[in-house]
Amino acid sequence: MDPTRRSAVATLAGGFVAASQPGRLPFGFSLYGMKTLPWREGLAHVARIGYQCTELSLRAGWNTEPKLLTGSDRAEIRRRIGDLALELSSVMENLGLARAGGNRESNLERLRAAAEVCHECSPGRPALIETTVGGRPDAWEETKNAMADELGAWIRKVEELKITLAIKAHSKTAMSRPERLLWLAGQVRSDRLQFVYDFSHFAAFGLDMRKTMEQIVPRTVFVHIKDTIGRAPDHHFVLPGDGPVDFKPYVRNLVELGYRGPVVVEVSVDVFDQPSYDPVKAAEHVWQKVSPSFA
Repeated sequence: MDPTRRSAVATLAGGFVAASQPGRLPFGFSLYGMKTLPWREGLAHVARIGYQCTELSLRAGWNTEPKLLTGSDRAEIRRRIGDLALELSSVMENLGLARAGGNRESNLERLRAAAEVCHECSPGRPALIETTVGGRPDAWEETKNAMADELGAWIRKVEELKITLAIKAHSKTAMSRPERLLWLAGQVRSDRLQFVYDFSHFAAFGLDMRKTMEQIVPRTVFVHIKDTIGRAPDHHFVLPGDGPVDFKPYVRNLVELGYRGPVVVEVSVDVFDQPSYDPVKAAEHVWQKVSPSFA
């Protein structure tokens, strides 16, 4: 992708090109990792610690699920994010392309509800919707064409809703590797369809960081970070800074490849389901260990 088009795509997705300093990437923490906290407290802690952006989780069980947010809640979220000098980079969904058989209307309704949150809760440009796409890891060949057909319906909906959808390869799903992500996106031509880059899922297969970035970053508008221990299928995720990845070259490679969007900490269920997990301490711990890589 040429630099002009990359700038246009990033602006469409949330305006981070204009907002970030040259060579500096906005560093954030997703409220997906603060499930047990009221969203008011979560936002306050994210800003207090020093993060520049955040993400709302729209998944069932989180207090920012769309059906739980009243009009006044949404106005307050927008106001608080603005007052705290944060950016709402994204909202997290968990949609399933591989479950297309009778779920299309449900998926399209969830996209509509997510788009409303993106528009109504963002103090600036609308946030983007980011999601994995599901499916069994061994089912790619048998499901990929149906997944492409379903994705086409999703993109027609997000074009109507004037929102960007970013999909993420996940090591425990059918679309697990860069080439699968590229194939699927190649079946649907739209600037409203972009990518999430999350190296932790590629590390599970022993793939090279720089090569996977070169494959995916040209269409990436959002980055999640965490770390990986072990190899697929016997791998698990840990907090960034607690695994083998050195985030200084990680950030440097993103910048060298032209990325200027947000980089947001995603705390895996492998971490936050542990009885000892404390969301505030986790956010502080990651800030201490990883934020120097963004200096």
